[in-house]
Amino acid sequence: MHTEEQLLTELAAGKRSATELIYRQHYNTITKWIKGNNGSEDDASDIYQEAMVVLYEKAQNEDFRLTCKIGTYLFAISKNLWYKKIEQYQKMPVRLPDSAGQDDRMDWAADGDISAHREREAYYTQLNAALDKLGEPCSSLLKAFYHKDKSMQDIAADFGYTNSENAKTQKYKCLTRLRKLFFGAQAK
Repeated sequence: MHTEEQLLTELAAGKRSATELIYRQHYNTITKWIKGNNGSEDDASDIYQEAMVVLYEKAQNEDFRLTCKIGTYLFAISKNLWYKKIEQYQKMPVRLPDSAGQDDRMDWAADGDISAHREREAYYTQLNAALDKLGEPCSSLLKAFYHKDKSMQDIAADFGYTNSENAKTQKYKCLTRLRKLFFGAQAK
């Protein structure tokens, strides 16, 4: 039986058993909450993966002290990530405004759109560069999941993993490496 402190230490050391144990212990609770708040199974899986990455990165910091249970921390992270995702969906325009009599506002909106477009382009350029540096099989695995919308079962079969849980673990590791490459490039 692991204590929470031991689990965090092993997680920080990159021990797969600790990662898998934490993942299994809290996945259902968080998934159930996200699905209960208008999310899908894929949304829940993505949010939980991101929360695990945050926990892993925090555990790497020697100054990090967890003042609550791991499950509570993961739940709080997941909840915040989910609310941010919902907020992004709500900010997306449902329809474009009627242009009659709104020339000034449309010009301003177009300027804002161009600026936002340039920022997105720079972001995607950096992301693609990080994906190129990531190498195989991570690059193909992440593209299969995020671009081709393949299920974890399909990915496990395509990439030769024994089951979907192993494929999820590999996806988590690939995301962790991608984030390090991406945020390392942004810091320069």
